[in-house]
Amino acid sequence: MSIPDTDLVILRDLASRYAEIAALPAQAEKAALWRKLNRLEPVRPLVWINEIPWHEMNVDDELTARCTDGYARQIEGDLRRTLYQWRHMPGDMVLDPVLYVSYVCGPSSTYADYGIEEQVVRHEGGHDVAFVPIINTLADVEKLTTPTVWVDWEETERRFQIMQQVCDGIIRVEKRGIVHQWGSPWDQMIHWYGIEKLYIDMVDQPELVHALLTRFMAAVHSVLDQQEAMGLLSVSNGNHRVGSGGLGITNELPQPDYMPGSPARLIDQWGTSTGQIFSEVSPAMHDEFCLQYEQPYMERFGLSCYGCCEPLHNKMGILRKVKNLRRVSMSYWIDLDKAVEAVGTDYVFSYKPTPAVYAWDAWDPEPARANLRTALEKARGCRVELIMKDISTVRGEPQRLWAWEKIAMEEAERAAEAYV
Repeated sequence: MSIPDTDLVILRDLASRYAEIAALPAQAEKAALWRKLNRLEPVRPLVWINEIPWHEMNVDDELTARCTDGYARQIEGDLRRTLYQWRHMPGDMVLDPVLYVSYVCGPSSTYADYGIEEQVVRHEGGHDVAFVPIINTLADVEKLTTPTVWVDWEETERRFQIMQQVCDGIIRVEKRGIVHQWGSPWDQMIHWYGIEKLYIDMVDQPELVHALLTRFMAAVHSVLDQQEAMGLLSVSNGNHRVGSGGLGITNELPQPDYMPGSPARLIDQWGTSTGQIFSEVSPAMHDEFCLQYEQPYMERFGLSCYGCCEPLHNKMGILRKVKNLRRVSMSYWIDLDKAVEAVGTDYVFSYKPTPAVYAWDAWDPEPARANLRTALEKARGCRVELIMKDISTVRGEPQRLWAWEKIAMEEAERAAEAYV
């Protein structure tokens, strides 16, 4: 149940620094802003940065791991990255006055075993280039199986006891179940189908596409049923990501009949889905071959989020069918005027500025500022969050991302009067 004394000293120092920051009044103030945004109340645009290229971000050994034990290094990495982001590029991030130990359970929505092994064509260098279609007949569809949900309570308790040892007298520690998972069917199924074949079969063999969707979503719903029955879910109304958007801090979850301290139900959580592979597909076909299967999944949750890297400015008409939809995330490559008009004040609008600004040979902050200012002026009146994500590189200069955060916060504050 223990870790080396040298690791314990390192982790207790990091936990103390975390606890000191988590106790600042700014945390409650930022949480209140997210709560307002998620209630669709007027609030200035909020800024959140994630999917950071951490392998390029180390400065003055701030991220250098020093622990030797495997789990200790995992704790250390999480704390160092959180403290680093708070120092250099906090935006509207929130630090909770508690540290969590997640249930050791699976499968995750990304790595679930559906009984079908993808086949990939690779370059000589080993890079993936294409998925080989392996769903060609109804018999192939029948090969798909339902994943078995599992949990390791013993390992969960072991990790909890270690965290208790690390944080004793410093900050509270709690166990926490699953609070965030993706339900995007085509992100998984396209590995078996292939993009070109999918686009052709939606016209030539629609019955095959529908058969796969039906069987796959039955498996997905079964996983949710297993998670709920096994008590693996926790209320997702707090400081965690929601889909491809911002933080899920809300007072609209859990449901009024939830019993505090008991495992959560799906209706006490945020749900999320996306149809990224349908970016260039018509709204009608997006609805037929994607959304109509996602909608029952999303509506099992209390609140839901839709979208990621697809331009949804022409598809809000079909998305409005989702009864509990609260947040919509769109690609940077949208017609912003159409998107603003379509979203209005009915949903949180996750606007994602382009991360390409970090990849130029020389950092130039002015185009980044101009992009943000134009977007915020056009989105005036919406409930906006600026989500900087999908950052592939900062060209080895972390200061580029630090500078962008300062610009984003300045522009968000500058635009505040038009939003509040």
